[in-house]
Amino acid sequence: MEKQKTIVNQVTLKGVGIHTGNKVNVTFKPAEVDSGVTFIRTDISGAPRVKADVGSLLLAPKFSRRSSIGNDQAEVQTVEHLMAALSSLGIDNIDIQIDNNEVPGLDGSSINFLEALEKAGFAHQDAPRYVYTVKEPICIQEGSGSITILPAKEFKISYTLNYDHPMLAAQFLEIAVNAESFKTALSSARTFCLESEASELQNQGLGLGANYENTLVVGKTGVIKNKLRFPDEFVRHKILDLVGDLYLAGCPINGHVVALKSGHSLNLKIAQKIYEQRMIGQGANLAGAMDVNQIMRVLPHREPFLFVDRITHLEKGKRAVGIKNVTINDYFFRGHFPGRPVMPGVLIIEAMAQVGGVMMLESDENRGKLALFLAIDNAKFRKVVVPGDQLVFEVVAGKMRSRMGTVHGEALVDGKVVAEADLMFALVEN
Repeated sequence: MEKQKTIVNQVTLKGVGIHTGNKVNVTFKPAEVDSGVTFIRTDISGAPRVKADVGSLLLAPKFSRRSSIGNDQAEVQTVEHLMAALSSLGIDNIDIQIDNNEVPGLDGSSINFLEALEKAGFAHQDAPRYVYTVKEPICIQEGSGSITILPAKEFKISYTLNYDHPMLAAQFLEIAVNAESFKTALSSARTFCLESEASELQNQGLGLGANYENTLVVGKTGVIKNKLRFPDEFVRHKILDLVGDLYLAGCPINGHVVALKSGHSLNLKIAQKIYEQRMIGQGANLAGAMDVNQIMRVLPHREPFLFVDRITHLEKGKRAVGIKNVTINDYFFRGHFPGRPVMPGVLIIEAMAQVGGVMMLESDENRGKLALFLAIDNAKFRKVVVPGDQLVFEVVAGKMRSRMGTVHGEALVDGKVVAEADLMFALVEN
C-alpha cells in the first residue's frame, strides 16, 4: 500500500491573482500525517486555516469561473491549478501559507507550482495513503454540460470541448492521469477566454490580473499576442482544471471521468458527489436523513406551507439536500394555470429556503431560532415544474454569522437545474 506524502523543504512563490489582481506570496511547508491540504491566511489576525475540501467550497455566483474555498474567517480563490499540481504529485499533506485572498496565477497553468514542489522534495510518511475507487456511476448535468464518473481501476479522463468558435470547436482528449502524463501533457496548458467576453468579465470584477502572458485570449482568427503550447491546449487546460477540482473531494480517486463541456460549477458538484459516495460507503452518517416529522421539529412551517417532504443529506451549517414530490393534489394547482398546471416559481424558492433553514437551524448554535428572509438575489427560473416531477433542492452555506446567514440553492428535476437563487436570512430567537 502506498504511503502518504508531504514535502521536505519550505519553498515560496509570488505573483498576482488572475481574477483579483492582488499581489500575493505563497509558502509551502511540510505537514503532519492525515492533515490534508490546508491554506493559512497569514495576512489575517489569528492566521485562520481553510481546509481544501468540499466542506469549504464557495459556490456563490460571485466565485464563478474559478474554484474557491473559505469559511467565516477567510477565503482563498482560484485554487484549481495548485490543487491539480498537488494531485498529480500525490501530495496528501501540506500547509500553504498565503498572504492574500487569491492563489497567484503565474503563467496561467500548473507548471510553476509543479516545479516549485519538485524543488521542495518529497517525503513518504508513516501512514497508508487512501485512494477512493468509485463504486457506482455518478452523473450530473447542467445545461449542455455533463460529467459522468464510471468505476475504473485507474484515474482516467475523457473530455470533449465544444465552443461556438472555430478555434474551440470539437476538441477531444482521453488521458490516464498520473505524475508523468500530467507533467508532460497537461501541466503547462494555460487558462483561456474569448476576446469577445474579456471586457465584460473585467467589468464584472473578474480577470483583473489577467494579461496576454497568463491567459490565452482567443480572437476571431487565433490567439492574440501569444502562441499555443499544444494544438489542443484548450482541452488540455480543461482537463487540468478538472484534475484540480476533483482533488477537493478530499483524496485521490480511481474512476473514468467522462466530461462534456464541463466547467468549475459542474466539476465541484461532482466532487461533492464523490465525497458523499465515499462517506456513505465508509458507514458515515453523512446522509442525516430527516422525515417530515423531524423537519417540523426544526421548521415552524405547516400544511399547506411546508414544501419539503424529506431531507436526504445534511451537513449541519454547511450543506443540505431535500426533496419535494410535486403532485396534482398540491393546493396551488387549483388556481395557478389550472388548465396547464405549473408550480409557481416563488414556491420553488420558498421550498429551497426551507431546505436552507433546516441546514442552518440544525447547527447547535442556531437550534430553536427562526430563519427570516432578508434578501433574494440572482434568482433564475430555467424550466417549468409540473405534477409528477420530483424537485431536488441542493443548498450550500455561504457566510454564516450568529445573526445572519447566506446560502446558494439550486432546484433540480432529473438532474437538470430548473431554478437557482442566493438567499439571505436573519437568524432570530423564536
